[in-house]
Amino acid sequence: MIPIKAVGLSAAALLLAACTPSAPEQAKPDPALERLYAQKLSWGPCPPMAASPAQKEAFGGQGLECAKLTVPLDHAKPGEKTITLGVLRLAATEQANRIGSLVFNPGGPGQSGMSHVATEGAKAAELRKRFDLVGFDPRGVGASEPRVRCLDPAERDAQRLVHIDPKAPDAVARTEAEAKLIADKCAERTGKDVLAVLGTREVAKDLDLLRAALGDAKLSYVGYSYGSRIGTAYAENHPDKVRAMVLDGAVDPNQDLAAAQLAQEEGFQKAFDAFAKSCAKQATCALGRKPEQAEDKLDALTEPLAKNPLKVGDRKLSASDVSVALTAALYSQEQWPTLNLGLLALQAGQGELLLAFADAYLGRAEDGSYGADTDVLMAVNCVDIPPVTDRAQVEANTRKIAEKLRELRGGRPDRDPPVPALDVCAHWAVPPTSKPHQPKADGLPRTVVVSTTGDPATPHQAGVDLAKALNAQLVTVEATQHGAFLLRGNKCVDEPVTRYLLDTTPLPDSPRCSG
Repeated sequence: MIPIKAVGLSAAALLLAACTPSAPEQAKPDPALERLYAQKLSWGPCPPMAASPAQKEAFGGQGLECAKLTVPLDHAKPGEKTITLGVLRLAATEQANRIGSLVFNPGGPGQSGMSHVATEGAKAAELRKRFDLVGFDPRGVGASEPRVRCLDPAERDAQRLVHIDPKAPDAVARTEAEAKLIADKCAERTGKDVLAVLGTREVAKDLDLLRAALGDAKLSYVGYSYGSRIGTAYAENHPDKVRAMVLDGAVDPNQDLAAAQLAQEEGFQKAFDAFAKSCAKQATCALGRKPEQAEDKLDALTEPLAKNPLKVGDRKLSASDVSVALTAALYSQEQWPTLNLGLLALQAGQGELLLAFADAYLGRAEDGSYGADTDVLMAVNCVDIPPVTDRAQVEANTRKIAEKLRELRGGRPDRDPPVPALDVCAHWAVPPTSKPHQPKADGLPRTVVVSTTGDPATPHQAGVDLAKALNAQLVTVEATQHGAFLLRGNKCVDEPVTRYLLDTTPLPDSPRCSG
């Protein structure tokens, strides 16, 4: 099996994105909201706002400034409780020719836009000349308060060691018990009032408050992966306030949970197959010289860890950890050589490298603490995507996934099939606030969608569909990776998209680039 989820996490929690929220009716802002629109950001040093040691180091970079943006906890009640969002700015170097701000969101849900600009901003040198590069932490993330809290570090570590045999008679019951435990702890530790307003519907409204606080009449925006969901929601709500928008690693806005799961399973399977073929050409490959046997080799490596995790210092590497490490590495071809080294080390009884991969993906720091990334991802998807609560439908969806994986595996059955159990979102304490739909953004200026042909997390067709829905220009990148603009140094993508952001110059019709 190509396992792409950690034990105890809901299917929705591992989807980068699966829908865009419905556009609310326009209403005249009340006085409380008008006061929030009139706020000015007070910029200062960034390190005091860091949510982790790694973030504190990144926030010490030259030229970085940070501030807090105040937004309503519930946009339907702007005069009541407010919360704060972290904002980071890298000021334009040519202030005389400054266009405005260019806001980035790196995806997730759960990823820090502040960290993204602090660490990746240097790759946008041309854009920085005329834009302030801005990253924000959406509600519940990083420097934003309150933060989402579900499991504590000890519980998270213990969860990673849990293995439920999918063929066991009590597999469904145990899986659902784990899911309910997580949902209950999220409600208890975060609060239902916060969980209820974590969705993209609210984040898109926060984004318009940020636009106003930055002093921009119109928004210039780059959203990766889940960030494309935010961008699409904003475009639906405020098509007249969009100056330029790039949505990269885009998601299908009209795809339900079952279809999104199926597409992602297929995407990661194809990425694994590509990795196996590439690995087979190397001098030494942990999965052997015959790509068609790679999954059997992987199973032989991971199956013993299900019952007996490998000791790594004072910790252990589980089968779930290997699954997560594999997922992380399959996001980009650049990680494939390191993945092979990790698997070779595992063959030799050493699990340090794969454990580090899994830790990085799950947000575990060296001190044993965890970021809120995984919790936020789960929480946002649980309110953005209507859960499947009908057991017959869960079983039907599980069969579809198993059949598709069998097809992709050349007819060979999965040794570790998915369990037809209700997931975390089926036990969630608050109802969803959005549903899949075809976005409508009349009056939206020409935007750009970037999609790679071998994207494991958000398949290429999702980008095609989103571009069509928004009447956007589509940039296709032929590569097995998630995201392309400013991430890989690909001039074919970077140069025309940068020109578009600078002066809204249309791209050549349907440009196609190699990875």
